[in-house]
Amino acid sequence: MKQKVQAMGKALSGMVMPNIGAFIAWGFITALFLSPGGWFPNEKLVSIQPYILSYLLPILIAAQGGKLVGGDRGRVMGAIAVMGCIAGKPDTTMLMGAMIMGPLAGWVIKKFDQLMDGHMPAGFEMLINNFSVGILGMIMAIVGYYAIGPIMALLLAILSAGVNILIEHGLLPLVSIFLEPAKVLFLNNAINHGVFTPLGAEQVEQAGKSIMYMLETNPGPGLGVLLAYWMFSKDKMTKDSAPGAIIIHLFGGIHEIYFPYILMNPLVIVGPIVGNFCAILFFNITHAGLLGPAAPGSIIAFLMMTPRDSMLISIIGVVIAAGVSFVISSPIIKMSGAKNLEESQSQMASMKAEAKGTAAAVSAGATKNPADVKKVIFACDAGMGSSAMGATKFRNRIKGERPDIVVTNTSVDNVPGDADIVVCQTILQERAAKSAPQAQLVTIGNFLADPKLDALYASLANAGKGGVATATVEPKDEPEEKAGNKTVMLREGVKLGQASVTKEEAICAAGELLKSIGCVGDGYIEAMQEREKLVSTYMGLGVAIPHGTTQAKGEVKKSGIVMLQYPDGVDFGAEKAQLVFGIAGVGDEHLDLLANISNALEDEDLLEELKKTNDVDLILKTFS
Repeated sequence: MKQKVQAMGKALSGMVMPNIGAFIAWGFITALFLSPGGWFPNEKLVSIQPYILSYLLPILIAAQGGKLVGGDRGRVMGAIAVMGCIAGKPDTTMLMGAMIMGPLAGWVIKKFDQLMDGHMPAGFEMLINNFSVGILGMIMAIVGYYAIGPIMALLLAILSAGVNILIEHGLLPLVSIFLEPAKVLFLNNAINHGVFTPLGAEQVEQAGKSIMYMLETNPGPGLGVLLAYWMFSKDKMTKDSAPGAIIIHLFGGIHEIYFPYILMNPLVIVGPIVGNFCAILFFNITHAGLLGPAAPGSIIAFLMMTPRDSMLISIIGVVIAAGVSFVISSPIIKMSGAKNLEESQSQMASMKAEAKGTAAAVSAGATKNPADVKKVIFACDAGMGSSAMGATKFRNRIKGERPDIVVTNTSVDNVPGDADIVVCQTILQERAAKSAPQAQLVTIGNFLADPKLDALYASLANAGKGGVATATVEPKDEPEEKAGNKTVMLREGVKLGQASVTKEEAICAAGELLKSIGCVGDGYIEAMQEREKLVSTYMGLGVAIPHGTTQAKGEVKKSGIVMLQYPDGVDFGAEKAQLVFGIAGVGDEHLDLLANISNALEDEDLLEELKKTNDVDLILKTFS
């Protein structure tokens, strides 16, 4: 349950946090130019504020939500769809509607793209891509107008009424009982930006300020805990670290800095709970509120979002929270033993990774018993090139010892749920952990020649010799039709004896060669360069296979592979590539040729000959 809540919280905050600058701009315009009450009242300039609140913020949130689910096409879908919500209920701030509509629209276009993958007629890709977003976006906007918008308006009205009841009856301080422990579970951003910010925006629209912005961002409760540790901790490391933590927490607004201090003595959480309770009670009695979200939660941001006539009230509220938290935390710290701070920081890092869904490789999946491994997945960014070659090479290597193991490849974001081991490059390990939390991760430098692959092979092979059942399982990803029936390497796509160039020039040359034989459009070459920036396409053994990103599929007209030979090598980081294969694939048509390339690399003598030969026929014979 905790993981599900954290995942939802991550999704909510993930839509708001990248756009927090827009919220701050909205708050500044209100604080500075509101008439009356602003620092520099200006009726003309303050008229900008309603447009930001009603249109800009919901569109930004929906676009971000769509992008998180459906990429750049999802971003456009989300922005279109939320306009239906806004138009359907123009009197309601649609921040919560945007949080629903954005991801939903992104999911719709993602599913459409999956259905169309490999089925678009050549030459119609751009037409289909553009019209699909336009048509589906229109449909989602209509759904937003008639369904999502009214539902979210009703939900917001119910929540706002509930908050008003809490405020009127003096019950709002009870929120601290749940809020402070939730912060230590790394739900602070989710609660603040996913719940309090939309409710606060609605209150600002009606009353000009909102107490909701003061509940989570008040730095006082954490300040009291850190002061207590500084004054009374018996552990020298903890005592010495507290002053620096106080500065980061109070002026930097990074509340997470005090979470390890709570974890050392969980009972200390009582201090922040009671401290925030008292502060919220004070804010409620004095009718305090902020003009916008104080992000990050520093004393500077807290005061900058305070109305000019309420500055003293905000300061007193922070002091109350800090003072009460300090008084309650101090005897607990003095009387109880504490964990080592390093242990608590390590625990916090693990909890934070879990909350973000990007746990470290070891926590992503326990180490598997080699005898129980049935599926090994090689994953790269697109699942098209490097992982395909790596999987082919490892499959050929292991099948004699462990025919019961399926070895295949996929995109790092689409690892199947039954994967036992995932092999990926180090830079992709967080995405792999999120995609396959059940699997053991093996992170490598390259897919063809890495010591960790040797260790993985030895582990699995030795388990097979130990009496593992070896029922033959044919690899599911090998197409029955041979690449020779669909020629994807042409004589015109082979260039030998090229002079050494830079990596970027070699990638561009491979892209131009693919373009010249009618495989890709102009945009694919740029996508190849972008792909290289994400993670190197150097495979090892003097071979590189640059290709485009998954977002560049619309630029691929037909499958093809080209080869450029650089006898003196091209620098790909710390390694030189003598053979540079440029690839573009529609569906799985190119996989057989990649398998042939991988098989050729098994023969060291042939590989060395390919790096120096001037015989194009040898190249075509080897890879057909």
